[in-house]
Amino acid sequence: MNLILLGAPGAGKGTLAKKIVKDYHIPQVSTGDILRENIKNETPVGKLAKEFIDKGQLVPDEVVIELLKNRLSQDDCKKGFILDGFPRTIAQGKSLENIANIDGVILIDLPFNIIEERIVTRRVCSSCGEIYSTSSYDKNDCKKCGAPLYQRDDDKLETVRNRLEVYDRQTAPLINFYSDRVYRLDGSGSPEDVYARAKTFLDDLEAKSE
Repeated sequence: MNLILLGAPGAGKGTLAKKIVKDYHIPQVSTGDILRENIKNETPVGKLAKEFIDKGQLVPDEVVIELLKNRLSQDDCKKGFILDGFPRTIAQGKSLENIANIDGVILIDLPFNIIEERIVTRRVCSSCGEIYSTSSYDKNDCKKCGAPLYQRDDDKLETVRNRLEVYDRQTAPLINFYSDRVYRLDGSGSPEDVYARAKTFLDDLEAKSE
């Protein structure tokens, strides 16, 4: 079962992916995580990507596609995968067609004003990666491991608005590109509410792909 999660930055793609991984036993492949790992390790591709990400711009296709091709060739992707953060453009979608067959696309619908609030209040643990919101957690240290929390550069308001504009212009057209495989999922409410809505589609898709 090869899935794509579509939706604006902050719509909840990563959170939904983790729940799917747990229940359906296929890996989450996040180009964002792959890029951040390279940035953290200060690899040449990481340094290049950071210049674009800090400005709220998209990383060049050739960089992302090469990383993704390597990831999908690994053994844990043989039974399926969840793509979170890729493709982001029609050109990437066409390139993906040459790499893998996509069984279904989940589009998480959520208004931009709610997304802005979600992202700007997001804080990330500098050690274990746990994510918090200042609207519900007011401490500066991680509840799980005690490491300091921080705000990613691309989570600041000006950059967030730029990212949403980029999504609307370059990524939203993928909804029509995948029109025959898209399931529109209401992204409001708790992560549990969203996942409950998604499960009917996922169970049906899994049965068809077996």
